[in-house]
Amino acid sequence: MRPIMGSLKGFTLIELMITVTIVAILAAIAVPTYLNYTRRAYYSEIVSATAPFKIGVSECYQNTGVLTNCNGGANHIPANIAAATGAVATLTAAAGVITVTPVAQNGILATDTYILTPTVVGSTLTWAATGGGVTNGYAQ
Repeated sequence: MRPIMGSLKGFTLIELMITVTIVAILAAIAVPTYLNYTRRAYYSEIVSATAPFKIGVSECYQNTGVLTNCNGGANHIPANIAAATGAVATLTAAAGVITVTPVAQNGILATDTYILTPTVVGSTLTWAATGGGVTNGYAQ
C-alpha cells in the first residue's frame, strides 16, 4: 500500500535565499583580497629585478667610497634597462638610487614605481623603499 502523502524533498525559497546571501558575502570579501594578492605577486617580479642592482651599488660603494659614482652600466652595476622586460618597463641606477617603473598590467600602473634609496650607515648600505608600489602596499 502506498502512503497518500509522500514526504516532500528539496529546499525552501528562504533557505536558497540565505545560501545565496552567504555566498555573496564571501565573494565580496574574497575577490578584493584575491586581486590584491595577485597584484603583490606580480609586483614581486619588479622587486626581485632590483637584486643585481643592489649588489652592484653595494660593490660600487665599497670600491669607490661614494655613491655619486654608482650609475647603471658602470662600476660593477648592470646596465640600465630601457626596454620592457617581463614586468619591468624601465630600471635605472643613478648615484646609487635604483628606480623601477613597472609595465602597466595585472592591476599595476606605471605610476606604481619602486625606488630604492641607499643610506650609508657605518661602512655599509641600508636601503629605503619608496614609490607608488610601496604606498599601495605591493612591496615593503
